Amino acid sequence: MPEATFPGDWSVDAEGSAPPFEQLRARVLEQVSSGELPAGFRLPPVRSLAEQLGLAANTVARAYKELEADGIVETHGRGGTLVSAQGDAAHRAAQHAATEYAAKTRSLGLPSDQALALVEAALRA
Repeated sequence: MPEATFPGDWSVDAEGSAPPFEQLRARVLEQVSSGELPAGFRLPPVRSLAEQLGLAANTVARAYKELEADGIVETHGRGGTLVSAQGDAAHRAAQHAATEYAAKTRSLGLPSDQALALVEAALRA
């Protein structure tokens, strides 16, 4: 799955009560839990995200390390950091199928609204 831009507002409040690494960790966890970041989603490289958010690379690395320790992401060296499959076996299988479907519809050039409409029609059938 290609590296993508995080959905929603990605910023860190330097004046906030939570440390920046914790804000980032919580945001990723929130988006994984909601399904906005599906299994297999490739997180941006540490240096790229640090630059994008105006943080030190060590801050982003710490957030990724804590997410990995919690089983939320998996680090594959040069393969990048990916969102792990979550939930029971059925949920993980569904996440895998959704990831494959998204990749296939992208490769066919199908807009996401049309791809979603096809899924909704299939679920109703």
